Amino acid sequence: MSKDKAKKNTNHRTGIKQWPEEDRPREKMMRHGEHTLSNSELLAILLRTGTKGCSAVDLARTILKKFKTFRGLSCIDPARWKEVKGLGTAKIAQIKAAVEIGRRFTEEEAKENNFKITSSKNAAEIFLPRMRDFKKEVFKILLLNSKNKIIDTVEIVEGTVNNAHPVIREIFHKALQNFAASVICVHNHPSGDPSPSREDIEFTRELCRAAKALQINMLDHLIIGNNRYYSFADEGKLSLE
Repeated sequence: MSKDKAKKNTNHRTGIKQWPEEDRPREKMMRHGEHTLSNSELLAILLRTGTKGCSAVDLARTILKKFKTFRGLSCIDPARWKEVKGLGTAKIAQIKAAVEIGRRFTEEEAKENNFKITSSKNAAEIFLPRMRDFKKEVFKILLLNSKNKIIDTVEIVEGTVNNAHPVIREIFHKALQNFAASVICVHNHPSGDPSPSREDIEFTRELCRAAKALQINMLDHLIIGNNRYYSFADEGKLSLE
């Protein structure tokens, strides 16, 4: 048996603490950078420990083999986590928290960098990575200054457009509080299909009426689906009629 194969077999049978230091994910990351780690090694660092006869890396490989991608980990029904031996509440919480941090990164980066919005695509790219996987409808607004640079992103409410009036009041209350010149409204369709419903269309008309009355520019209303979005502005349907 070759030396490399023997080392691999030994690694498989023992805990990570018994591995050669250069093979341990945590030490490897600190020495060479997180970009050098495989997906399994990154996940193993989150898990911290494995189970009897199964290292954290082995457990991570099992998880990724079953659920395929990091995005897949965010969409799992809670009951399916229990199918993986060795995953308790603490480990599941660590994984879900890490995935959520990653999804929030784009939104927070755009806000911190005072990003300028020049198209519906700009706005959709901020919200799509996180909102495409929401299991409930969530409303968010993008508040912009007179140069279309981001002032803030605000989550308004969970619900549906059937409860439109309280949502509209809250949207423009936030806009006035932040002295926003323009707003872009965003909500998701958990079905994954961003096509607007009759309620979405009527809701958008009411948004436009409220914006006009308050002299705030209503730049767009986006509906986020599964890696797709619908823009009322791009479709020429951002109107009072």
